Amino acid sequence: MELELTERVDNLCDYTYNFTWQNNKIRPESIIPFQKGTSYTYKNLVDEIRKGKEVHIIGSAGKRLGYSMGVDLAHFGGTGAPENSGKVYVEGDVSSEMGMGMVSGEIYVRGAVEEPVGNVFEVMSDESGYRKFRSITDILCNGLGKDVLVKSKFDEREKHLLLDDGVLRGTVAARCGCDALVTVDGNVYNGTGLLMQKGTVHVTGNAGMNTGAHLDGGCVVVEGMAGEFAGAYMKKGTLILKDAKGFVGANMKDGVIFSKKKVKTAPPVEELEMSQQDANVIMKHLGLGHVEATSYHKYGIMKERLVRMRDGSVVVRRIE
Repeated sequence: MELELTERVDNLCDYTYNFTWQNNKIRPESIIPFQKGTSYTYKNLVDEIRKGKEVHIIGSAGKRLGYSMGVDLAHFGGTGAPENSGKVYVEGDVSSEMGMGMVSGEIYVRGAVEEPVGNVFEVMSDESGYRKFRSITDILCNGLGKDVLVKSKFDEREKHLLLDDGVLRGTVAARCGCDALVTVDGNVYNGTGLLMQKGTVHVTGNAGMNTGAHLDGGCVVVEGMAGEFAGAYMKKGTLILKDAKGFVGANMKDGVIFSKKKVKTAPPVEELEMSQQDANVIMKHLGLGHVEATSYHKYGIMKERLVRMRDGSVVVRRIE
């Protein structure tokens, strides 16, 4: 499929349709503007990629190209799991947030790619004149295959990816379902560890908004400051922070949040008592001593409370 554009268009090959199609901003059946000689819809492009085929964009692409590419989205009645995906070719430049939440497929770009990017990493291209990008999650769980990283390092046996190339990325390790480790030497953009089920993301710098949002297992560690809405909608897993802006754990269902500094929470999240097991988790991920690890604050949802009965006895009552 070939699409020629006279101007940049946002959300091309975006599996989520910007998550606002129900508000009439983008509907799957909407005709993509600024086409030359064709009348493709946003859905036409997504359907082509989901079939494992190629989409060629003649011209430059706007923001959020390939958003959640390779996901059978639960938002549209799917399983929420990764699926095979095709390839996207862009003959021009690409605006920011390319590949946010992307878990499979390949994106080839002839021109420049604006930062921040999403859950993608550049590998040596097998197409002359193009830069090639793959999903970080795909590389972690399925390996590099014949691809070679352009920068940074990946220990495929240990499943450890070191990102030290200075590229600002968001949604790092989104939907990761394997026991892998990503170490980011620097800062990250929004949505780090989005919907992760397994694995660890360790950020030595600061993180943007929605860090650990919808975390469904695994661990996200941020040695610096996390942006607003850290741990929002967490289902499982562990989030370790130094500090966070705004409130943490909004609409949290389960899991645990540790923070070096006290942070703001909203019900039902509250500060809980640290245990030796909690301190061990902090020491494991940050290499701290016992005293410093036990100085962290723990946040989550109280599962049980001690209730004093009228006769003076105390019982443990589970909170539903």
